[in-house]
Formats: sequence, C-alpha cells, structure tokens
Amino acid sequence: MALEDLSMMRAVYGSTVVYPSDPNQTAQLVALMAEHNGVVYMRTTREKTPVLYSPDEEFTIGGSKVVRQSENDRLTVVAAGITLHEALKAYDQLKSQRVTIRVIDAYSVKPMDEETLLAAAAEAGDKFIVVEDHWPEGGLGDAVLEVFTHRDGPLPQIVKLAVQSMPGSGTADQLMEEAGISAHSIVEAVNALLQRK
Repeated sequence: MALEDLSMMRAVYGSTVVYPSDPNQTAQLVALMAEHNGVVYMRTTREKTPVLYSPDEEFTIGGSKVVRQSENDRLTVVAAGITLHEALKAYDQLKSQRVTIRVIDAYSVKPMDEETLLAAAAEAGDKFIVVEDHWPEGGLGDAVLEVFTHRDGPLPQIVKLAVQSMPGSGTADQLMEEAGISAHSIVEAVNALLQRK
C-alpha cells in the first residue's frame, strides 16, 4: 500500500494525477492518459470495487463527479478511489439519520476541479471532510485545501481524514477502520464537524 505516492507525483512539475474508483472510470481515464502530454500518474486500488459508473460515462482531466447531493446539504465529503466507496456508505448511514451531505468523487487529484469545490462551499455550508488512503501530507486533502487558498475570504472548515500511522496487515475494510478512514469514521467526523460553530 503506497501512502505517499499522490504527494510525490503531485510535486512533479507539469504532472497530472488521477485516482479512479471503479473499472469503467479506470478504462476511460486510461484512454485520456494515452492522449495527454506530459507525466500522467494513475493510482489504482488493489481491491475489487463496486461499479459506480456506466461504460459510457464521460470524464475529463481536471474534472470531478458530484455523486450525491440535495438542496439541503450541510457539508461536503470529498474522496477518490477506494475511499469514495466508504463515503457513499457513510452517505447512506447519515441519510437514515436525516443528515444530508454532498459527496464529490475527486478522481482528478491534479489538476483539481476548482469550480465544483467552490460551488460546494457556497451551497453546502462551507464545510468539508476529505477522506484519503494516504498520509495527511501532500495528498488529496492538501490538494483540496490549496483550491481555497486562492479564493478571497476566509477558508472553509476542512477536516482531513488520512492514514496517521504505519498500517499492519489485514483486509481493506480492517485497514480502513484502523486508519480512521472507514464509513464509520466519516459518519463520526460529519457529526463532529456539524456540531462546531
């Protein structure tokens, strides 16, 4: 399990970094990578994941997908790859508690989809939880944070759920629970952030 790859590849001048969450998205992004100039890095997941997207879904370098939203979203969860599936499980659990959140698949880690993130800030309470199977330094959470350092006004509240200690052996579910990036951890983080002033 690589925990520093996104940080390293984001730091490469002119690089592009993508992290798909299902086989159809992976196939589409591989095709885009073949046509793209410069260094392009794709992070993949070892686990077989559920299919989220149809084979004809379109993706772009620098894009993202809002996979869950409502008119009453109280905050936004940003994830990519395997943690997107955890975010969707958390969404279902929170919905049963009548807590509505927006979920963004940030499959293009570099460049980021700034427009979608800025819209989420304006429409969903200016609060974010970023979930990543990566060290907290330099990965998806920092990529999201950098988007907001360029806008006028105060920064949104951003909580980064990331791997904090060297993982051991186990199933993906066990490792994500241990690292604090599981659906359970996301639900706890959402409830804690919503209680903050």
